[in-house]
Amino acid sequence: MAVMVLLTIYFLLPVYFLIVAATKPQGDLASTNGLAFSHFNLFSNLHTLFTRSDGIFLQWALNSVIYAVLGAAVGTLVSALCGYALAKFHFRGREFLFSVILGGVLVPTTALALPLFLLFSATGIVNTYWAVFLPSIVSPFGVYLARIFASAAVPQELLESARLDGAGEFRTFFSVASRLMAPSLVTIFLFQFVAIWNNFFLPMVMLQKESLFPVTLGLYTWNGQTARAPLLQQSVITGSLVSIVPVIIVFILLQRFWRTGLATGSLK
Repeated sequence: MAVMVLLTIYFLLPVYFLIVAATKPQGDLASTNGLAFSHFNLFSNLHTLFTRSDGIFLQWALNSVIYAVLGAAVGTLVSALCGYALAKFHFRGREFLFSVILGGVLVPTTALALPLFLLFSATGIVNTYWAVFLPSIVSPFGVYLARIFASAAVPQELLESARLDGAGEFRTFFSVASRLMAPSLVTIFLFQFVAIWNNFFLPMVMLQKESLFPVTLGLYTWNGQTARAPLLQQSVITGSLVSIVPVIIVFILLQRFWRTGLATGSLK
């Protein structure tokens, strides 16, 4: 327990520092203790953040929501369908295809940025929402998780019963298999959501329009301008605090479905 308490403090200390720094006026950031509160100025900092540059931070936040929520939802569906097919259908080359997908897990996403940029340049979708959205819906790790869960949680006899009752393959998946795979789908969604929300390198390569930036790239751009505009430092800190709130909300909202699904599976 002592080790766990120390690790908890270690991991939460940066978040605490971020909360403390976001409540301070710009002048107190360097003149006061970084871990101690001073003059409470959070609401003024938030007002400055949301009104700076004609409210561009709100546009960045909306872009991140679009990229993360839609990308994670579509990516989860694609991963679930692929993993289910690899687990429950027997066809030539299945294991080879799965090995290729496992190989995709080992490839760093940064290594794919340049080939994707060249491909999207040839198709004319660089500097659009599609340049960030399309790569986000592909997750080899999600396919791997979906196959493992489908193999363990979906009995073959139940699928055969559904087919005998006249259900097609898609209806069998959405009515039977997807319900049994619910805990894995929530897990895949969370992984996808966090990965897309924190994605930085791909948007930096693909996007030039500031109005298309996600929060991560937008705050990085502001941080690069603090040398000539020091007041941006407080907005970067406050924006970083605001940017972690949606991730916390998503985890809180989905954890009960995660727990319920796991408990139901154990009872069955």
